[in-house]
Amino acid sequence: MEWPALTDLLLVLSLGAALGFFGGLFGIGGGIIAVPLFILGFGMDQALAQGTALVLMVPNLLIGWWRYNQHHKLPWLAVAAIGITATLTTWLTAKMAVQLDQDVLHWIFNLFILAVGVRMLLLRKNPSENASSSDQPRTAAMPIVGVLGGTSMGLLGMGGGLVATPLLTTVFKHTQTTAQALSLALVAPSSVMALTTYATAHRVDWNLGLPLAFGGLFTVSAGVAVAHYLPEKALRRSFAMVMIVAAFWLIVQSLHTH
Repeated sequence: MEWPALTDLLLVLSLGAALGFFGGLFGIGGGIIAVPLFILGFGMDQALAQGTALVLMVPNLLIGWWRYNQHHKLPWLAVAAIGITATLTTWLTAKMAVQLDQDVLHWIFNLFILAVGVRMLLLRKNPSENASSSDQPRTAAMPIVGVLGGTSMGLLGMGGGLVATPLLTTVFKHTQTTAQALSLALVAPSSVMALTTYATAHRVDWNLGLPLAFGGLFTVSAGVAVAHYLPEKALRRSFAMVMIVAAFWLIVQSLHTH
């Protein structure tokens, strides 16, 4: 495959920059937006779209996690508990995914993130109002979140942060930014595992993925910085809207392919 023309390359770099900014802002890798875009806009099949999106996601997630960790010094035991569990689960579920009905999985995931987004949007008070003043992670519970987030990463190649962040805010009562930092500790290593799996299966378009990733490198830190200046309620509602829009987008994509 040839490298894209200059105008196409600039467009791809700009797209990568936009995905990187929103990934840093909401503590996600951008895959939930990139995958349907690749399918509808670039005509990719599902596996190739997910593998290519992971090229963008991995550096964005690693940088985003590093930047969030500068603001939230999380205990390494909690980080290790959620990260290792998620990575192992990603590996196991990715091996199982090829034997499952992908259409059913996509519909379940679409409806799930739609329901979570609506619930977060309708919350009348911040979930973190009941959090402890130190907002320290409950290390013993981190493997549970890791398994759930890793399952999403393994089965769908994305969505680990979209699963983990609402759990950490609504169930474990962490602040939105701390929850996003923990989510990044989950999805950063598991995305590396997922990318390795897709690359081994030759399901990655590196000529598109690498420019996207390069463009995102310049904006993901800006997204993280903006997140820490936004009011928590506004950040939570914005994150909810991203999930709702992504859910409808994926549903339209699913209907479009049938």
